[in-house]
Amino acid sequence: MATVNLTRDTFDDTVGGNGFVLIDFWAAWCGPCRSFAPVYERVSERHPDIVFTKVDTEAEPELAAAFEIGSIPTLAIVRDKVVLYSEPGALPEATLEDLITQARGVDMDEVRREATATG
Repeated sequence: MATVNLTRDTFDDTVGGNGFVLIDFWAAWCGPCRSFAPVYERVSERHPDIVFTKVDTEAEPELAAAFEIGSIPTLAIVRDKVVLYSEPGALPEATLEDLITQARGVDMDEVRREATATG
């Protein structure tokens, strides 16, 4: 599946309407972002059940602010509307695949129980 540009207008439908979403926060001027882009695209092709999105932080400063993006590229992983991971840095392909495997293995019922207990 090709990556999808995520905007403030499409955020709720895209993230709220899909169980598993990756978000790549990037900017055109960012060298590490440009080097991470083909890795992200290749991995997206192997996981058609996941929505791979990209947020141009220059065009969508509100989204970047909502996720408290301080450095780019930053990758966020969202499952069932819960952010499981959000860290800056261009990842190697194997590391990105490992993060996806770990996110698939998260018991979302347990995450919700913990959130309810602490919230």
